[in-house]
Amino acid sequence: MSNRSTISIVDCGVNVNRHGEGTMPKKTPTTKPQILYEDNHLLAVYKPGGVLVQGDRTGDVTLLQLTKEYLKRKYHKPGNVFLGLVHRLDRPVSGVVLFARTSKAASRLSAQFRLRQVEKSYLAIVKGKVSERSGDLVGYIERSHLRSRIANGRGERAREARLSFRTLARKTGLTLLEIRPTTGRHHQIRVQLADWGYPIVGDIKYGAGETLADKTIALHADRLVVEHPTKEVEVAIQAPPPDSPPWSRFAATIGNRF
Repeated sequence: MSNRSTISIVDCGVNVNRHGEGTMPKKTPTTKPQILYEDNHLLAVYKPGGVLVQGDRTGDVTLLQLTKEYLKRKYHKPGNVFLGLVHRLDRPVSGVVLFARTSKAASRLSAQFRLRQVEKSYLAIVKGKVSERSGDLVGYIERSHLRSRIANGRGERAREARLSFRTLARKTGLTLLEIRPTTGRHHQIRVQLADWGYPIVGDIKYGAGETLADKTIALHADRLVVEHPTKEVEVAIQAPPPDSPPWSRFAATIGNRF
């Protein structure tokens, strides 16, 4: 990112437990999304684990629908509301999601993501004791339908995947990691951590032994930094993970981060 001034938004009041249980009902959206940042071009919201960002074959209510409904009600807009989807989080993942409120913002933000100019940070709780203080994971990932897997090397469908990690804390049988992906492959963090031997807690699709009670996984997108699409300023948005288990086991470490 550039050396321009930065607008920092840290929302420490996110109440996740109300929304993170199971899936959203199939009905007209009525729940107001938790707004982290809003201006004429950008709208950042908190995504609870278990909520879809955009529609799929389940027909469940999505974060995109909820946020559009919020804009319609707040600004008394008739008909359809424009809201550009510039990135996504997997359904069981919680954290910061950024939408574009104008087509100009959508185009410029999409270019930032495509050119890897966006700073993204995640928190993950993995099974096992990670001995390394920090490092990088580099490999190739191949997508197959709804899953991804590690490939032996670059191929027709295999793409390079890179991330860096930092160990923040350890508890009995668990490690809290900060993850910074360089690339944005399908299920990348989940696949690479599992291949490394440290699956994310609750992620039975990629090596965890059991699910969490609310069917989420212990992966949270806690920080996103973009260049504002119309101003010479960076926008940094943060939101803490849920305060329920297993996150509550690392409450002191997480609290110092926000």
